[in-house]
Amino acid sequence: MKDLGLFQQLSERLEKLEKLPRMDESKSIPKVLEEKGISRRDFMKWATAVTAMLALPGNFTPLVAKAAELSDRLPVIWLHMAECTGCSESLLRTDAPTIDSLIFDFISLQYHETLMASAGWQAEDNLEHAIEKYKGNYILMVEGGIPQGQNDFYLTIGGKGHTGEHSAKHASEHAKAIFAIGTCSSFGGVQAAIPNPTGAVALSKITNKPVINVPGCPPSEKNIVGTLLHFILFGTLPALDAYNRPKWAYGLRIHDLCERRGHFDAGEFVEEFGDEGAKKGYCLYKVGCKGPYTFNNCGKNRFNQHTSWPIQAGHGCIGCSEPDFWDTMGPFEEPVADRLYNTVFGGLGADATADKVGTGLLAVTGIGIAAHAALSTFRKPRTEEEEH
Repeated sequence: MKDLGLFQQLSERLEKLEKLPRMDESKSIPKVLEEKGISRRDFMKWATAVTAMLALPGNFTPLVAKAAELSDRLPVIWLHMAECTGCSESLLRTDAPTIDSLIFDFISLQYHETLMASAGWQAEDNLEHAIEKYKGNYILMVEGGIPQGQNDFYLTIGGKGHTGEHSAKHASEHAKAIFAIGTCSSFGGVQAAIPNPTGAVALSKITNKPVINVPGCPPSEKNIVGTLLHFILFGTLPALDAYNRPKWAYGLRIHDLCERRGHFDAGEFVEEFGDEGAKKGYCLYKVGCKGPYTFNNCGKNRFNQHTSWPIQAGHGCIGCSEPDFWDTMGPFEEPVADRLYNTVFGGLGADATADKVGTGLLAVTGIGIAAHAALSTFRKPRTEEEEH
């Protein structure tokens, strides 16, 4: 009965959205997908996967499909701050566009510096016009860390000389929902790494409004589009973890979903890159994998048209979706348990559970993993003759 009530509620919300005008009345998202050779069957398979990813019942698939088809009805403003544009590039620059990237390419983007043709004064006017026209109704997506306070001049944009901090505050003030896309916007990223000469901070430090963090360097396109679809469906924030990340995407550790987890449990580790263990796909913990400390769904979504991800390719997770990972996760080829590990929450940050931060949780986890890894140190490696 509860699911039935929610289904009805979401159906009514989508009916209201359907009455809003499209960005381009001559086209629709179903038509664009069809032109790209994506069949209705493929689209519904995608919608089924997204429904499961959002932890919704299977019978909600038609609603997710409809939300995707209506994603060109809500205006989106995308700001670039101090960053490499990698989050946008990973979503858009593909030789075989996925349904995720095609939907993103056709949503009602009112301002996006990478995609729009305008520049200079015209671009600034477009931004102001979009904010004023859709005040209180647009979704704000921000990519990049933001130099703040007396260092705000390090990010000065356009002919009017506005700082990134000014633009982010102004756009945030009138947004219906705010998403920080990528680790730089979510937590400051490499710009905020020690010694942080520009004073770069996360978007959440710039505005006092709620910010949904979608971290990763870059984040999965499904995490970006899925977060957007969740808001279209529910019109509210999803369940969030201790760092305002959607639980449906960041509720489990990389370690929990890793294809090499069986080797970890068996004490089979890569000792150095290129050794026999590496050739056999052993666990990468001892060469620096930060999977046990990192919350993300990379192992499920993967990258490059969902064909692979770093651990599959042979390099450990570097913890890029965690706060201050440039400072706390490096060196990337050394295990965390071999050194002091200090983050927010007095060293417990990267291992915060979705609901609470347990006292001593990270320390216990780190010691347990280190002890587990040490088992293989005392084993006499088997020779090829012994194995055969």
